[in-house]
Amino acid sequence: MTATPARRPRGVFALVALYLLFATLFAGLIALGSWQVQRRAWKLDLIERVEARVHAPPGAPPARADWASVSAARDEYRHVRLSGRYLAGHDTYTQAVTELGPGYWLLSPLRTDAGEIVLVNRGFVRERKAPPPSAAGEVTGLLRLSEPGGGFLRKNEPAQDRWHSRDVAAIAVARGLAGEPVAPYFVDADRAKDAGADPAQEPVGGLTVIKFPNSHLVYALTWFGLALMVAGAAWRVALEQRRRRRAVPPPTDEVR
Repeated sequence: MTATPARRPRGVFALVALYLLFATLFAGLIALGSWQVQRRAWKLDLIERVEARVHAPPGAPPARADWASVSAARDEYRHVRLSGRYLAGHDTYTQAVTELGPGYWLLSPLRTDAGEIVLVNRGFVRERKAPPPSAAGEVTGLLRLSEPGGGFLRKNEPAQDRWHSRDVAAIAVARGLAGEPVAPYFVDADRAKDAGADPAQEPVGGLTVIKFPNSHLVYALTWFGLALMVAGAAWRVALEQRRRRRAVPPPTDEVR
């Protein structure tokens, strides 16, 4: 029976190319894992900041002079207080899906005591109907950034008065408020203080969903695990190369 000849070691150029590939993959996977660790730290900081804003006592919203610099990082979910009067006949209903089921958000423009207009999401309603009258007074809620374009994979249709997102600028134009000083954000109103007496009383405020997916640790462990697998593969190649070298018999001098 003929013995199977030992496989010869890989050539130098083949080994260099292979180890360069291993090194590139390892470095790339480590970089991805490190980036996810950084993202996780950023996300935890964001959650902490948002929680602090949501549970803080309501304060003044951004002044008109600061509207141009309003941003998600600095302002979104701030607990604010507004004082003024709703503009009757300028209400907008935008599509909503909440813990109470499908329906609409009722958005009404509020003219503040300073003469500015802030769009207020007064809460959830199941049907499009005339909103209950509301006298002048205070509104507290969470500052939200405009949602331009649409939502639910559908575009807003202002001409048909169909809204799938709370697009402040487009709603202001549709309601004839474009010439007014309209804030570039809207406010999700808190739940009415007397809502406990009738939980079904509409509009139902205080339904803002604050949820930030945080799977960065899982992603980081996945990338680091793949990096270890690449390192293990490189180690196995090195061991196999060493075994092949030992299996190849040394050259012998022939005597003629």
